[in-house]
Amino acid sequence: MAITHFEAIFKLAVLTLLSSLLLGSAPLRAHELQPTIGDLRVAGETAELVLRINLEAFLAEIDLDAVTDTNDAENAEGYDDLRALSGSEIAARAPLLLERWNSLPMLTVDGAPVPLDSVSVRVPEGVDIELARVSEWQLRADGIDAAARTLVFTWPDGAGAMVLRQQGVEEPFTGYLDGGQSSPEIALAGGDAQTGWQAFGSYVPVGFDHILPQGLDHILFVLGLFFLSTHLGPLLWQVSAFTLAHTVTLALGALGLVNVPGSIVEPLIAASIVYVAVENIFISGLSRWRPLVVFGFGLLHGLGFASVLADFGLPQGQFIPALIGFNVGVELGQLAVIAMAAVLIWLAVQAARAAPLDGMEEEVREHEVMFRALSVTGSLVIATIGAWWVVERTLL
Repeated sequence: MAITHFEAIFKLAVLTLLSSLLLGSAPLRAHELQPTIGDLRVAGETAELVLRINLEAFLAEIDLDAVTDTNDAENAEGYDDLRALSGSEIAARAPLLLERWNSLPMLTVDGAPVPLDSVSVRVPEGVDIELARVSEWQLRADGIDAAARTLVFTWPDGAGAMVLRQQGVEEPFTGYLDGGQSSPEIALAGGDAQTGWQAFGSYVPVGFDHILPQGLDHILFVLGLFFLSTHLGPLLWQVSAFTLAHTVTLALGALGLVNVPGSIVEPLIAASIVYVAVENIFISGLSRWRPLVVFGFGLLHGLGFASVLADFGLPQGQFIPALIGFNVGVELGQLAVIAMAAVLIWLAVQAARAAPLDGMEEEVREHEVMFRALSVTGSLVIATIGAWWVVERTLL
């Protein structure tokens, strides 16, 4: 009975850890939010801004700074109602956003506010109702002073992440804005391309954000590596193999040298989660083949990371620093996941050792026995979720 008591404590610990990461995970891919991409061009007296944007999320007034999935929003039902509308109905409502945006103002040229007008809205039809829909919205401002030299772009509070890309000039500005942030002054003639260090620094949070909080499938895989053993050596071997592999395919994918459809990559990533979790249940140490298998799965995860960079785009003149920054952000995110898991396990160990010990055999106190109970429970949960994702991403 003593072992059962300890196992109960550790099962509670692992379920607490996983539930904090997995709450609302069943519809993970259905309403996952992506950053808005804005391409800004100023030519003569006209400024043009083309947005790739989830209009339904904005029309539903979801706080995109606070959530990464519309199902987690207070007004998720309103989003679902909007998502069920036709493309033409959404397009008709899009200009309602402009009045608030122009009042910021969103675009300032040489310190003077410049209102934007809606030119066209293209909302794709035939997109699965369970998937986010990315629309293309063209905005324009006329009457720009021909002698103007700089502009500042402001992204609204609660609008989530945005990538702003200047077009049509040499050494264009590319920047990453969070909701409520303004760009630095951008020279209309160009020349404001990021330095290598700026590009590196701006893409570190992009990579980190893709792990925490957005990369639930990658989080589960990393936890699967962590749950193999209490010893540091096996974890280092696995993490090193995983890091090396996903760095290779991330670079190849970002360079356009490798392009595997998401319909193939995503189910295989889910299968990798199932594999490491199931293996944890049957073995408790590092096998000879495990690092090689992890390396193979890391190649798949790297392709998944590359698809994220395809959404953001990389600065033309600072491709390598931005790519390295993104990868560093991913690594920091993975280390944060491991650190969180280690802290929770340490707390659970302390709680278990503080429990009554009457009649308990000495070996039950051992950390390895405690961790094994935790590993099996956690791996069962991870394998179950991964198996569902395999089915969902393959058949649904």
